[in-house]
Amino acid sequence: MSDDNKIQYRTIPGGSLNGKARVPGDKSISHRSIMLGALADGVTEIEGFLEGDDSLATLRAFRDMGVEISDPKSGRIVVHGVGMHGLKAPANALHLGNSGTSMRLIAGLMAGQSFDTVLIGDASLSRRPMRRVSDPLGKMGAHIETGKEGTPPLHIHGGCSLHGIDYDMPVASAQVKSSLLLAGLYADGVTRVAEPAVTRDHTERMLDAFGYPVQRDGNRVSVTGGGGLRATRIRVPGDISSAAFFIVGASIAPDSSILLEGVGINPTRTGVIDIMRLMGARIDLENERLEGGEPVADICVSSSDLRGIDIPEELVPLAIDEFPAIFVAAACAKGRTRLSGARELRVKESDRIQVMADGLLALGVDATPTPDGMVIQGGALGGGRVHSHGDHRIAMSFAMAALRAQGEILIDDCRNVATSFPGFPALAGSLGLRLSVGNADG
Repeated sequence: MSDDNKIQYRTIPGGSLNGKARVPGDKSISHRSIMLGALADGVTEIEGFLEGDDSLATLRAFRDMGVEISDPKSGRIVVHGVGMHGLKAPANALHLGNSGTSMRLIAGLMAGQSFDTVLIGDASLSRRPMRRVSDPLGKMGAHIETGKEGTPPLHIHGGCSLHGIDYDMPVASAQVKSSLLLAGLYADGVTRVAEPAVTRDHTERMLDAFGYPVQRDGNRVSVTGGGGLRATRIRVPGDISSAAFFIVGASIAPDSSILLEGVGINPTRTGVIDIMRLMGARIDLENERLEGGEPVADICVSSSDLRGIDIPEELVPLAIDEFPAIFVAAACAKGRTRLSGARELRVKESDRIQVMADGLLALGVDATPTPDGMVIQGGALGGGRVHSHGDHRIAMSFAMAALRAQGEILIDDCRNVATSFPGFPALAGSLGLRLSVGNADG
């Protein structure tokens, strides 16, 4: 194990969260702003860009394909677009680190290029399923070779003639939908994607912002190939996935009251707010407004007495990345919480169902994993040692659990927190979480 992987969080139990803060920029929007800005005609200016490892991997990939992009300065970036057909063949494989979003979306874009590309990632990303994008892209005419068992690396052959398809997604996934829509920009005819449940629509909103027409008809979204993108200004709101840890933390910790400023409340992403409110959380949205086509608000959260619920399946796709934090809320709630319909959690940066269940059990919580969810009986949280398995959301969720724990919690393998939330320990500490960062003793 490398020294980087030995980064450990150590928490002191108890305390409360108070004050106001601004969480980092939305990761999903940051990725897409670089991708579409690179392919646009003209100069795109971005504010609020997330300077985390995942979105920086996307930035480096497009630099490697000849796009001039300024170094981020306090979230500000300038992208000099090269147009739809201006990318150049990279000298080496594009290394996308831990970012599944980067790999799946870039695969769609690379399917329409004239040159070959190889996409690789770290050990975690190299275990994640990619046939969910390579198979439908193949139906469009792309030639993509995956590694063993449909995992990275992806070898994408250039010079293929793509054609539009009608594709019914078997599983709700914004990444698959976005990959196909981005490939559709280079395809002959219309590419239509139907989703079984609503997923985040940042790609569609951003295509609109860059002047590319998108058609929506119920659960179907479509694009017609052959158009162009016009440079624009993008303001990236705070990431609700990052805000989720503090929403849960302030809800479970006594005497807490926080204000999270400028958070994106895109209706395809607010499942965590809806679920927490069903559990009894006191969450208010203030100063609601639109910024760059995305709804934004300040989120006020106060301590509350949570109760266990059966989580409505229609909310699952709207909170898929926030369930590690929601599981912690359920552990602190009165009664039983049941989640089903979330099989997708098993193929994230880790198997988030099993890893969270293991961690909760280590802290004395009655947590039973199921094939597509978990059953959690709320009660006392003890102290103990948990392993995040390199998953940033697991690490931050267990950090918040310390607010209600009866003993110290040690969280191993926390390096990847920087993929989505650089500066998490400092920001959490400024609000009252008693957390220190060190190296595990193995």
